[in-house]
Amino acid sequence: MDRRTFLAAAGALALPSVAKPTPWEWRYYGGDQSATRYAPLAQITPENVADLQPAWTHHVGDASQRPQTTIEATPICVDGVLYLTSAKLKVQALEAATGRLLWAFDPFENVRSRRFRGVNRGVSFWRSGDETRILLPASDKLYALDAKTGKPVESFGDGGQITLSEDFDHPMDGLGYSHSSPVVVFEDLILTGGGGGEGPKPAAPGHIRAFDARTGKRRWIFHTIPRPGQYGYHTWPQDAWRTQGGVNNWAGMSIDEKTGRLFVSLGSPAFDFYGGDRPGQNLFGNCVLALDARTGERAWHYQTVHHDVWDYDLPAQPILATSTRNGRQIDVVAQVTKTGLIFILDRQTGQPVFGVEERDVPQSDVPGEQTWPTQPVPLKPPPLIKQGFFPDDVSDVTPQSTAYVQEILDQHRHGEIFLPPSLQGTVVRPGFLGGALWGGASFDPRTGRLYVNASENANLMTLVEAEPDAGYRYGHKGYIRFFDHEQRSPGKPPWGHLTCVDMNTGEFVWREPLGEHEDLGKVGTRQIGGSIATEGGLVFIAATLDEKFRAFDSATGKELWSHQLNAGGYATPCTYEADGKQYVVIAAGGGGKQRTKAGDEYVAFALP
Repeated sequence: MDRRTFLAAAGALALPSVAKPTPWEWRYYGGDQSATRYAPLAQITPENVADLQPAWTHHVGDASQRPQTTIEATPICVDGVLYLTSAKLKVQALEAATGRLLWAFDPFENVRSRRFRGVNRGVSFWRSGDETRILLPASDKLYALDAKTGKPVESFGDGGQITLSEDFDHPMDGLGYSHSSPVVVFEDLILTGGGGGEGPKPAAPGHIRAFDARTGKRRWIFHTIPRPGQYGYHTWPQDAWRTQGGVNNWAGMSIDEKTGRLFVSLGSPAFDFYGGDRPGQNLFGNCVLALDARTGERAWHYQTVHHDVWDYDLPAQPILATSTRNGRQIDVVAQVTKTGLIFILDRQTGQPVFGVEERDVPQSDVPGEQTWPTQPVPLKPPPLIKQGFFPDDVSDVTPQSTAYVQEILDQHRHGEIFLPPSLQGTVVRPGFLGGALWGGASFDPRTGRLYVNASENANLMTLVEAEPDAGYRYGHKGYIRFFDHEQRSPGKPPWGHLTCVDMNTGEFVWREPLGEHEDLGKVGTRQIGGSIATEGGLVFIAATLDEKFRAFDSATGKELWSHQLNAGGYATPCTYEADGKQYVVIAAGGGGKQRTKAGDEYVAFALP
């Protein structure tokens, strides 16, 4: 070896080793704590997405057709391990690159019942030094599991669990409670929502609480139905907090880690369709609520529906995004809704960025009811779906469809949005399943664009007088979906869209039908689940009734790839990097509110 070769070799040996960059992983239910559902991954692009193929498939093993199950969960990925929940709410840990099962935990291991256990949309992760925990909400319990073994953490609560229906500042005897969305983890706090019941029978309220992440002890509580001396108390009848329920967060929360503010989307007061016993605006029902995560103190609120009698819960996590206004970038909250309206609020103050107009709405003629005279409507962005149901909206896909829908329409009140429920029967459109739902939206911070899917659907709501000893004045005939004779939307297609919204202007950039009908083509379908966006320039979404998983060009809205799943992907996907490869994973659990066949698969896709 000559001197030059020797020195080069010695120099190479002396060079410090270069650490590999930490792979980006989907560590939170919403991708990040801001719920943007965005991944800075660009291995999969519009140019190569057509080559995407299944890399592995994992069967959770507990799907059922009777009772029919579903999987609405989005997995999280931490340190090369994927954590997910099954059709019957088990937690399973998989090797992220291969899908190999590492451990499983069944919160109902000793329960021998086929009873429907509700849904779970995912788990959360907590780390302190070398200690790592997985937090699972299942029914009315919250479990803390060792992330390495899946064993309950004995020092947390009662042998690894706490009962969320306890320590609630409200008598809970006979009241249901469940927590379907992942909890928020911030510093040494676990922040929870949850609740139960929509009436007309008594229902639990939906108070927001913080628990110690190590011990499970309650640290603070925020009463979503205010008590004497608390802000909002006078928007209810005196002492309503003793008997009223609802106003819960079932769709998840988000947090600004820099400011320590927790953002909560709240649902309707109960009873959902009659509020004669709760005259007033009913704060904090249907509010985007900003709290100090460390103390529970209210910073601001914004109410999107006053005195709700339409079940217009806020159905998704508030998205913490940005908007450029008058040359200045501001932090905002984007809240999608069942009504198809998007409220974009200043993150510091809660004030609408593009303006909101209080519009006069029809009033109820149901004896005892006092609906609110106006409802807030954003000036921008435009509505994602039709607002109300008019004669010109009747389906025209076949003469049979037109005749069937028209006959039902003639028997029910119909017209503009916010037409109140009635004793005659009212067409409620948008219906109880959105608009947008718990899948929410995805936000690309590079472009300032929001991607949101929304369905056209309607319901028929008929109030009925209750029996004298029922304990309430009105019940209803059921949550009746308004379909044509072939279970399709009663309106003209398209019946579902994926829409790109410019958060800087409040305008639509593009808008495409989402989903196909076998006999009608690309007319859109109703949807359950949401989208994710990537730095590679793609939007991934399943959600549709045709049971396909799709990728769209985020710049143009062009569909670039699709894959036929074995069951519907009625969940929001995730994407992450493992062993140098980008994976995209979707739960194909079928069933649920889409009423298609149930499935038990998680499918991971990657480039060959």
